[in-house]
Amino acid sequence: MTGENLVIVESPAKAKALNKYLGSAYTVLASYGHVRDLPAKDGSVRPDEDFAMDWTLVGERAKKHVDEIAQAAKSAKRIYLATDPDREGEAISWHVQEVLSGRRGLGAVEFKRITFNEITKSAVLKAFEQPRDLNEELIQAYLARRALDYLVGFTLSPVLWRKLPGSRSAGRVQSVALRLICDREAEIEDFRAQEFWTVEIVFRTEEGAEFTARLTHLDGAKLDKFALGNEEMATRVVERLAQLAYRVDSVERKEVRRNPAPPFTTSTLQQEASRKLGFSASQTMRTAQRLYEGVEIGGETVGLITYMRTDGLQLAGEAVAATRGLIGESYGDRYVPDAPRVYKSTAKNAQEAHEAIRPTDVRRRPAEIQQYVDRNEARLYELIWKRTLACQMASAVLDQMTVDVAATDGSAVLRATGSVVKFDGFLRVYEEGQDDAAAEAGAQAAEQRRLPPLKKDEPVDRQRIEPQQHFTQPPPRYTEASLVKKLEELGIGRPSTYATILQVLQDRNYVRLEKKRFLPEDRGRLVTAFLTNFFQRYVEYDFTAKLEEQLDDISGGRIDWKQVLRDFWAAFASAVDGTKGLSISQVIDALDAALGPHFFPPRADGKNPRGCPACEGGRLGLKLSRTGAFIGCSNYPDCTYTRPLAVPTEGEEDEALTFPRQLGHDPETGLPVTLRKGPFGVYIQLGGDENGEKPRRVSLPKGYAPAEITLETALALLALPREVGQHPESGKPILAGIGRYGPYLKHGTAYKSLTEDDDVLSIGMNRAVELLATAKERPGAEPLRDLGTHPDDGKPVGVFKGRFGPYVKHNKTMASLPGGVETETVTLDRALELLAAKEAKGGTGKAAGKKGGSKKAAAAEAEQAKPAAKTAKPAKAKDTKETKPAAKSTAKSGKNGSGGKAAAAKTEAKTGSKKTAPKKTAASAKSPAKRAGSTAGRGDD
Repeated sequence: MTGENLVIVESPAKAKALNKYLGSAYTVLASYGHVRDLPAKDGSVRPDEDFAMDWTLVGERAKKHVDEIAQAAKSAKRIYLATDPDREGEAISWHVQEVLSGRRGLGAVEFKRITFNEITKSAVLKAFEQPRDLNEELIQAYLARRALDYLVGFTLSPVLWRKLPGSRSAGRVQSVALRLICDREAEIEDFRAQEFWTVEIVFRTEEGAEFTARLTHLDGAKLDKFALGNEEMATRVVERLAQLAYRVDSVERKEVRRNPAPPFTTSTLQQEASRKLGFSASQTMRTAQRLYEGVEIGGETVGLITYMRTDGLQLAGEAVAATRGLIGESYGDRYVPDAPRVYKSTAKNAQEAHEAIRPTDVRRRPAEIQQYVDRNEARLYELIWKRTLACQMASAVLDQMTVDVAATDGSAVLRATGSVVKFDGFLRVYEEGQDDAAAEAGAQAAEQRRLPPLKKDEPVDRQRIEPQQHFTQPPPRYTEASLVKKLEELGIGRPSTYATILQVLQDRNYVRLEKKRFLPEDRGRLVTAFLTNFFQRYVEYDFTAKLEEQLDDISGGRIDWKQVLRDFWAAFASAVDGTKGLSISQVIDALDAALGPHFFPPRADGKNPRGCPACEGGRLGLKLSRTGAFIGCSNYPDCTYTRPLAVPTEGEEDEALTFPRQLGHDPETGLPVTLRKGPFGVYIQLGGDENGEKPRRVSLPKGYAPAEITLETALALLALPREVGQHPESGKPILAGIGRYGPYLKHGTAYKSLTEDDDVLSIGMNRAVELLATAKERPGAEPLRDLGTHPDDGKPVGVFKGRFGPYVKHNKTMASLPGGVETETVTLDRALELLAAKEAKGGTGKAAGKKGGSKKAAAAEAEQAKPAAKTAKPAKAKDTKETKPAAKSTAKSGKNGSGGKAAAAKTEAKTGSKKTAPKKTAASAKSPAKRAGSTAGRGDD
């Protein structure tokens, strides 16, 4: 690819449009988003080296695109960095420039930064007339934000994994957003409804028109909301009002003007799309991205809206003029205000660097673009088009009327209000929604309520008196719209990151959306309780907002970015160090105290909500296991009652955990998955015994509480071993599984047992690589050469390296290579001769022909075979034996499992590992209290 002018953008859609605008003199390539990021491992940001950072290409895909760009750059004299016009876009441009500058063969090339707010030919060509250098302040603000997010995530998340099993991650902004949701739920739970009554009278005028008025004063005193607190009080008032005559005491009329809402910012677009279209924040941003990148209309790619990541409210002068002109043409001059409307943001930390979101051409009406876009794109475009039009329209004018009706003796006053739209103005096109649908409906009804013509001292006839009972309502749970609004009001995070934050909270199973409102999961409440108890400063709303202000100060060149990092890290590192001596029991006590009112609410029958239903003498409390938290009895081990960490529904308080317990069905086979209890502990079973075949089983590993096992966890255990990922150095897969001696990692021929702090289901790449760094390669686990298959059974025959020299192997028969026979030259025929000779001697032999090998060697051989054994059908749980107290209990598979007790005993005799009595094993397998004392397993890195 040749050309003196190379242009770099983020997306191929944007590249396609610019290629058409710029012509053959320019080559336009896409970076496909960020090309570099901090590696997901410890040490990528190093505070001790003044916050030095390591960067790596984002996977093979990024390398491919960077190589393509680098190849084109070799023949370029100028490289235009035309990524998005915000902090992230500036960062992508900086990364591209850094990567290209470090490549060999790049001549004296000139880098220039180009920004445009809309993808239209005129905007793009104008931008190329005004190139600039990269904005160092914006880059430094990006670096500071990325470093902060990394330091919090990679420092705080491991603390969570160790001290709070089952938690996934913590983040600088996500944890504060989670706290908002949890705090609101706590408000709802603490809320106690209060009863109150209102009294309304339906009056009729002399002309026969009816209207309704509400009692506001009685005996000269104004009634507050709770003045009539029960039915008895309301009834007495009704009886008094029924004896009185009434007249109009006052009539007040006034004209009220309502102004339109400002044009959309990122935040308000997400809010309104949620209210009116039912879009999630992430769906809104994806759809807006497609509208921004454009569609092909009349043979030209045209962006339909301006850049959608903005907190600015201003509109370009030509856009305002075009909008006002369209309003006059479409609705008349009355709908065009005397002067253009100018808006200024009231949100905290608003940067206002870019225009508000608007159509690139307001004359491109929604109906005209429907044929070029899908339904959701058309709906979102219409929303943006209407909002833009309305923001420059005249105010709506309403006539409001307030009438006071008094008893003729002056003892009671009632008020009626009504209004009517005198001039609809911007309401002709658009009206902003509200988060509370009921409030919105009520406001609209009140706005349209008309009162009949009334005059002072006019008598009115009482028709009927209507007392109404009410109860105060708890604060509503957050919707996506109201949570985004709250985050923006508090100055927490950036509008461009809100969609990602809300999605992460759901992906981590910290919150869920129910009827479009956020509910915290119990896991999320645990994380919030932990952070507020031990890292309170870092989940405070004001602290996070202040940090956002500092980041904005960096982008404005008002503060040094590394000083912000130094100040933050000094205090944060100290807080983390303060938790190192924190014991699990201290964590449990703190969380039990914080969350006790939630998990143990007062019972309707008056019984102690913490009373154990199994032993009736113990106290229920929060416990921690490797898979997370659960409710357990204080009388453990005498009482083994447990239940999931959840608020029990009515009737569940007195239920003890029983076996077998059905967890659900395997989605692949449709077979039931059950949790069962055998003589050697609790185990998971797939299917039943109907066909005479042994069902697939796996013992519940040590550290897993039976009450906390879900269908997802059960299926994951049944599916072991799993692939953790590919080793960054060898490219070979790293497997995690459970063998005879507990959970392990396997990489090539190297094995490593997991520690008590590691969880086989969630251990991530960083931790796996760290553990495997100390693992030794096991000789003989993989063949040096595959010679072919045995003619008798089709099984492989291979050459292996043993502790005492090379040997050939088929199934379990092994024969040492005689002197003079090399591993590189031995043939299948020669190997078959050696194997036949070994079998004729009546033994399987050992690798070096020693006397059958030691017990340790036999155990090593069994350990080498364990991942393969996992693929066979596990044995029944009653055949399972733990080999040592520290090992995780797991169902034996293959020969050791299917052979029953005798085979298990034989194996234990062979390995010399029969150390645990069955009685102790069973107790260990069902021991939540003992597990509660262990430290947490590491989550996925």
